[in-house]
Amino acid sequence: MNWQEVCEHPSLKDLPFKIELNEYGQVVMSPVKVYHSAFQGEIEHLLRSLLPNGKTLPECAIATPAGTKVTDVAWVSLERFQMIREEDECSIAPEICVEVISSSNSKREIREKMELYFSRGALECWTCDEHGNMSFHSREGQLEQSAIAPDFPARVDL
Repeated sequence: MNWQEVCEHPSLKDLPFKIELNEYGQVVMSPVKVYHSAFQGEIEHLLRSLLPNGKTLPECAIATPAGTKVTDVAWVSLERFQMIREEDECSIAPEICVEVISSSNSKREIREKMELYFSRGALECWTCDEHGNMSFHSREGQLEQSAIAPDFPARVDL
């Protein structure tokens, strides 16, 4: 399958799962818990507040060499948004890609997803653990704080 087929398939609509494609075009589904959604909402709100000259994108699909990956929250500049706004999946990653860590995620999986986002042009990848602790990364490694949103808190409270 390709991402357009996934988006148009009637049996894949309104599922309580996060859907991605692997490098073989196979659908991969992950369950989402309430805390996961709550952190997504809070992170999106904070990004929108701190970086008003861009767009926040919840559940943003990104075309990668290993299939379509869906970052939990993304922030994209208005300039980059104009390049991707009509696409089914982003050919260029938003500048910030955020993953909310679930119990089903392994550290290896998250590292691989961040590398895939960087390969598609992301400038920073962030993670949020199950307690709301944030971790900020650039291509060069872990950052003390975001260079793009330096006022983003190190911990998100629900």
